[in-house]
Amino acid sequence: MQEADQAAIAGGAEGSALMQAAGAAVAVAVGVRWKMRPVIVLCGPGNNGGDGFVAASHLRSAGWPVKLALLGSRDALVGEAAGAADLWHGSTVPFLPGCLDGAGIVVDAMFGAGLSRPLAGPALDLVMALKHRHIPVCAIDVPSGVDGSTGDVLGAAARAEVTVTFFRKKPGHLLYPGRGLCGDVVLADIGIPASVLNAGSQDTWENGPDLWLESYPWPQPEGFKYKRGEVLVLGGEAVTGASRMTALAASRAGAGLVTVAAPVRVWSIYAASLMNAIVHSFDGPTDFNTMLADARRNVIAIGPGAGVNASTRDYVLAALATKRAVVLDADALTSFAEAPEQLFDAIKGPCVLTPHAGEFLRLFDVDGDKLHRTRRAAQRCGAVVILKGPDTVIAAPDGRAIINANAPPQLATGGSGDVLTGFVAALLAQGMAPFEAAAAAVWLHGAAASHFGLGLVAQDLPDVLPAVLQNLKALSDTVGRS
Repeated sequence: MQEADQAAIAGGAEGSALMQAAGAAVAVAVGVRWKMRPVIVLCGPGNNGGDGFVAASHLRSAGWPVKLALLGSRDALVGEAAGAADLWHGSTVPFLPGCLDGAGIVVDAMFGAGLSRPLAGPALDLVMALKHRHIPVCAIDVPSGVDGSTGDVLGAAARAEVTVTFFRKKPGHLLYPGRGLCGDVVLADIGIPASVLNAGSQDTWENGPDLWLESYPWPQPEGFKYKRGEVLVLGGEAVTGASRMTALAASRAGAGLVTVAAPVRVWSIYAASLMNAIVHSFDGPTDFNTMLADARRNVIAIGPGAGVNASTRDYVLAALATKRAVVLDADALTSFAEAPEQLFDAIKGPCVLTPHAGEFLRLFDVDGDKLHRTRRAAQRCGAVVILKGPDTVIAAPDGRAIINANAPPQLATGGSGDVLTGFVAALLAQGMAPFEAAAAAVWLHGAAASHFGLGLVAQDLPDVLPAVLQNLKALSDTVGRS
């Protein structure tokens, strides 16, 4: 955002005009959301505070009863913030918790997304008072105390009902805990041209169809099953349901064929329950390698229900040795907890890892926020990494990353990750690149859960996917005609 601001100003935009537009957008957001009532605007010493001065002026001109509290003195303000303060002719009160008395709305303009150190002193005191008062808050850019780059809370932060941000969302709007503190996020256009992004180093996006829809592998009139790819799923012996859900998910997501390698002792369970898949019994590495020899099986999915043991490690290494696309989840990852470098060194072809937080920690010794950790992990192992959670992050070895924000809470149910593995495998089988396939699968996963609603269990996800795909296809057709 600093680069975007500077590039916009270098291109002819006035900093004061950007601030005026930002403050006006905040005033509009307050007016749209709440009926008129007393407002206190809490202004910090920088440009976020300048936006607050402008918002206060607009609200006061519209007839709202407005008070303003400034952290520091007016004499210390510089640049556009000083100019915005000069335009404020209303009342100013001491920057103390008592300034909240009688307020029906708080506009939090203390610190924006660039905060880099924990709140302290009067700012911390006011934020703590906000947390206890439960007065509705409209935050400018991010709730004060939230790191816009990571979503981490620096000292303390009070939850906002609405957050108004500008030009583009920040990672802190999408990553927890910041995401849980922002409330409804309003993205306001303040006159920064989109072209300034070309001058920056954009490598992080919010997940959505606009990122991968053009490469989505829709069925084609002259297609056939082998052209749509074949997914080989390693079945588990002690736990059979996980890999069966992976197989069903891969079929629903469009794989032309799905073959399940079923351990010979439980072959009948797979054969009797999977009408959508070819079920081959196997008994050890030789049989599994025979199945791998068929190059039409262009994607191998290993992990759900596989068991944490040396055999699973061997199957993973055999799959990776084909240099075909491989999706690894669950037990396939944990089986390498004692030797992660062995796994990383074996990744030579397209590969997607789908760990949850615990599995991630067993493989990767990296610190930092979730976005940074996922990026570092992808660079270290040479695979696309999907670090699952309410704010799933998808990262590629080249540093690109996507944050997903459409997953509803009901997706936190056993087996949902097994379904995601099948979605990823199917899209890879149909020719999507690993990074785009991972992002699309994660988004479809969340969209299917939202479509089903409450009461979701994992096996519901493949069954509701067709409705989600119909809507996505309609969107694709609309985009194609425009």
